[in-house]
Amino acid sequence: MREDITEATGALLGLLTADQRHTAVRELDGGLLAEWAYTPVARPWLVVGELAREQRKAVHRLLACVLSPHGYAQAAAVMALEDVLDHREGGVKDRHQGDYSVLLFGEPGDAPWGWRVEGHHLSVTAVVADGRVSATPVFLGANPARTSYRGRAVLQPLGLEEELARELLDRMGPTARGLAVVADVPPEDIRSGNAPSVTGEVEPLGIAASSLDRGSRALLAALARLYLDRLHSDLADEEFQALDAERLHFAWEGSTRPGEGHYYRLQGPDLLIEYDNTANGADHAHSVWRRRAGDFGRDLLAAHRASARHP
Repeated sequence: MREDITEATGALLGLLTADQRHTAVRELDGGLLAEWAYTPVARPWLVVGELAREQRKAVHRLLACVLSPHGYAQAAAVMALEDVLDHREGGVKDRHQGDYSVLLFGEPGDAPWGWRVEGHHLSVTAVVADGRVSATPVFLGANPARTSYRGRAVLQPLGLEEELARELLDRMGPTARGLAVVADVPPEDIRSGNAPSVTGEVEPLGIAASSLDRGSRALLAALARLYLDRLHSDLADEEFQALDAERLHFAWEGSTRPGEGHYYRLQGPDLLIEYDNTANGADHAHSVWRRRAGDFGRDLLAAHRASARHP
């Protein structure tokens, strides 16, 4: 797994000119690592749409070696939707699927190092330290959230994220649902936003896994696993083994009727998953998986520093 990431990153670097490397590579700094966004803002990094064909493909290989096959397909669909959105808006905001950027934090051989691929509705960060890989937060959004033909979905990148959550609501029954639904009006966006860290301000609400029947608990764990499985199976398996499924909480806000604004979140001791679909008539979805202790490789970087102090 680490070898694949190292090889893919080295391949990209080998294709860059000296000027491009100067733009693309920065020193790994905790503050810079935590400066992330999922809005369509300008980023002073290497812009994918301005690269040569092989260079663009190399950036995509970075994503594909960290994400699972379906996670990479979701990310590719999210990027492609920029052209669909641009057409819907009449081109007034000049969006394009090339408007994504890549930034490298150091280079393979440094200790530690990493990279980020980011743009509108996409942010994926990988940090490598002492043979281990960390890859949260993972943000995926979609606008439009659903493109349909005669009521059937043609393209819905975050369709499973909504479908499994609704299945859980239905399976748990009215009593448990009364505890899970904590507000009639959803927030306008995910509550954690692009904060550099998950703080105690987002407290567990809703219903605890321990209060659900066995079938509902299994569905709750499956919903959490869906988000973890955005990553390569090696990373996802490691994250799932560390997950305390019995301490998960599930909360829903907004309407429970399909096609109307809604929001949900899953929380555990080191887990925060948020999904929001409220904007543009509930046709604009945001979703994120974050870790309190491990976002941006903080746990790996702390362990690396401790190891360096005590050889």
